[in-house]
This record gives sequence, C-alpha cells and structure tokens, in this order.
Amino acid sequence: MSRWPGPEAMKSTAIARGIRGFTLIELAMVMLILTLLVTGMAVPFSAQLAMRRYEETRRQLDEARDALMGFAAAHGRLPCPASATSNGAESFLPGGDALNGSCSNFHDGFLPGASLGLSPLDANGFVRDPWGTPANRVRYAVFGGVVTNGVANALTRANGMQSATLAGLGSAPNYLWICASATGTTGSGCGAASNQLTKRAAFVLISSGPNAGAAPAAGPDEARNLGAGPVFVTHEISTVPGNEYDDIVTWVPINLLITRLVAAGRLP
Repeated sequence: MSRWPGPEAMKSTAIARGIRGFTLIELAMVMLILTLLVTGMAVPFSAQLAMRRYEETRRQLDEARDALMGFAAAHGRLPCPASATSNGAESFLPGGDALNGSCSNFHDGFLPGASLGLSPLDANGFVRDPWGTPANRVRYAVFGGVVTNGVANALTRANGMQSATLAGLGSAPNYLWICASATGTTGSGCGAASNQLTKRAAFVLISSGPNAGAAPAAGPDEARNLGAGPVFVTHEISTVPGNEYDDIVTWVPINLLITRLVAAGRLP
C-alpha cells in the first residue's frame, strides 16, 4: 500500500532542492564577480606595466647621464651624438674628429652607446628605451656648433673646456634651452621667460616614450625634441588631442659638468 511522504520528508526534500537551487545561483554570481574582477584588472595591469617602463627609462637615462659624465672626466670632453648611420658610435662632420669636436648631429643625434660601452644595444649599436622599437632609440643632444670664449665646440673637442677656461664657460650667455612648452619657442630660445626652465644645459637625453613612431605624427611639443635646434621641451604626460606628450627628458647643467671635471683634475 503506497503512502504519501510525511510532512518531515516533504520538508527535507524542499530544503534539499532549495540548497541545490541556491548553489547554482551562487555559482553563477561567483562567476559573474570573477569575470568583472578580471576585466577590471586588465586596465590597472596595463597601467602598472606602463609605470614600470617609465621607471626603467628614468633609471636608464640616469645611467646614460653617468656614463657621459664619466666619458668627460676621462677624455676632457663630451662625446658627439651618434648619427642614424654610425652604428652607435659618435659621429663627426667630414674632417671632424675628437681634436676639433665637429659633430655631425649636435642636437638631433642618438646616444653613442657603442662609444660609451653601454649595454644592451640593438643590432645597430644603439640604446633603446624599454618600449624597444627602432623608433625608441635614446636621443642625445650636446651644446656645440658655436664659439665659447674663442673656442669652437668647447664641450666636444679634446680639452676644449680647459681652453675656454672656467670664467669663459661660466660667462657664456646660454647653452641648450629646456622649455615647458613649444608654444612661443624659437630656434634659439623658449620665448617668454615663464616658459623657460633653463638655458644652461650642457647636454640632454630624451626617451620618446610609448608613442614613438606612432601615427599621427608627434605634436608640437614632441616635435621640438626631434628637431635640429638647441631648444627642447619637457612637461608632464599629456593626452591633449593634437599635442600628446609622453617624452622623458633629462639634462645636466654646465655647472654640474664643470664640477665633475674639476674633481677629475680636468679643470681648471
């Protein structure tokens, strides 16, 4: 004789079904939450990667700065920038050499990693920043192409700074210019005084950042750093349409270079 389940059995069955149903709903909620977390973490991870590359770049530029200062202490001059075809070696004009310091690319060349003995280098002898593309070769500009206290190319010719004398180096009206914006700049200055960060930079190092070689072409602030003149721009990262900026720029002022050479016995 069949019997209907008693109240207690029916209650247990309902609870079991409720538990199974709740577990499926809970599992679906957990999966949804995990999906949202993974999606949400994608942006922070990319931001962390970019931040790490910026930090690596700053360290790299610091190491390059120290290498250049060491070269100056050892040779009594700064090296010429490398050209696009010099395979990471300093590049001179035809007839130029270390004795006259006539560089082929005073303001629009690259860090001469091969001449400085830096590593790692790419297959062509150039130092690249952590973004690693061919457009990410570290750029290097040095003051030159002018006469300082009667000495042409005083910073890049052998013992040129010694010949120019401490007084002559200190009284030179300007070296390389660093500006806060390309707006109002000319081929020989920052324009408004408020735009000028310094006009006493002996040399400048530049990483072109993650947008190197990207389309569209660099905006006016970044374009100034790619030009052939003695004027450069640095400021915080900007995403302003038409003038995006993510360059990293560092420099050494002439007085710091002089101090290093005095300590090395190269000056006065």
